[in-house]
Amino acid sequence: MNPLKVLVNTISGAEVDTSVKANASIYNIEINNLQGQPVDLNDYRGKYILFVNVASKCGFTPQYKELQELQDMYPNELAIIGVPCNQFGAQEPGSPEDIQKFCEVNYGVKFLITEKIDVKGFNQHPLYAWLTNKDLNGKLNTSVKWNFQKYLVSEKGELIDFYFSITKPTNSRITKHIK
Repeated sequence: MNPLKVLVNTISGAEVDTSVKANASIYNIEINNLQGQPVDLNDYRGKYILFVNVASKCGFTPQYKELQELQDMYPNELAIIGVPCNQFGAQEPGSPEDIQKFCEVNYGVKFLITEKIDVKGFNQHPLYAWLTNKDLNGKLNTSVKWNFQKYLVSEKGELIDFYFSITKPTNSRITKHIK
């Protein structure tokens, strides 16, 4: 595969090489969990994955509860992966410890929460470069508009679709894909 230079629009107009290869598998992307340990996305082959950029101080934060409910509804078919991000209204200012405690105490979250990353802009994480760029995911170009935007990936590692923040996690637009 040839490396693809993904141009990311920033306020300064700078171009960024995300070092993600065209048609790269989502399973090869590296990301850490909230405790800083590597997550092997290969562990999720055969399951649908719902990636959600999350924040603790957002109007959509109560969706944590529905995300856990969705995970509980499909424990063998689906993996929810929460991805903390502080790029929208600085609504995820907490440390990893703060985020973990908040999620567990307030919403009983048991699904995977990753390290805090940037989902857009100059320092966009390769995971979100893949999720938002058609040249990488083979399906569509998108941009992350706010916290709790969702991306559903099939059990074969293919992007199915994305859902804006207002789409509740248990909405049939999402659940109809999970078999």
